[in-house]
Amino acid sequence: MKRLALLAATLFLSTAALAVEPQEMLKDPALEARARDVSKGIRCVQCQNETIDESHAEIARDMRILVRERITAGDSNQQILDYMVSRYGDYVLLKPRFMASTLILWFGPLLVFVIGGFVVASRLQLRGQAVAPLTPEEEQALASLAEASLSDSGDKAS
Repeated sequence: MKRLALLAATLFLSTAALAVEPQEMLKDPALEARARDVSKGIRCVQCQNETIDESHAEIARDMRILVRERITAGDSNQQILDYMVSRYGDYVLLKPRFMASTLILWFGPLLVFVIGGFVVASRLQLRGQAVAPLTPEEEQALASLAEASLSDSGDKAS
């Protein structure tokens, strides 16, 4: 039982590492760990919502190599991210920056939630209102409409 759990944990935890090929890895474990950390925040431009660390696409491989080259050149993590954004655009960041063009990404879900709350509240309020009784004139008009409808259906049946 313990062996099965160990095997399952090993397979589960190693899936993200499958995309990074051994020849890509840096020899210094600290730099490699830093490269992996930076790569987990960068989106593959070809894949749908997959990091370059997880992606098997050729462009993701090129991006991983580029990250490692920038690390060995001495760039900070922020400099690497800025370089990737300048090269591929803001889309490349898995967590978008907080700026005017991304405000809808940050506040859109909250706005939808608030609008939905107002819609639900107004529907519940309308539902709870009492309906005014018919006036005598309205009751008479309704009765004459019903009579006319019944006489028309009786004529059609014969």
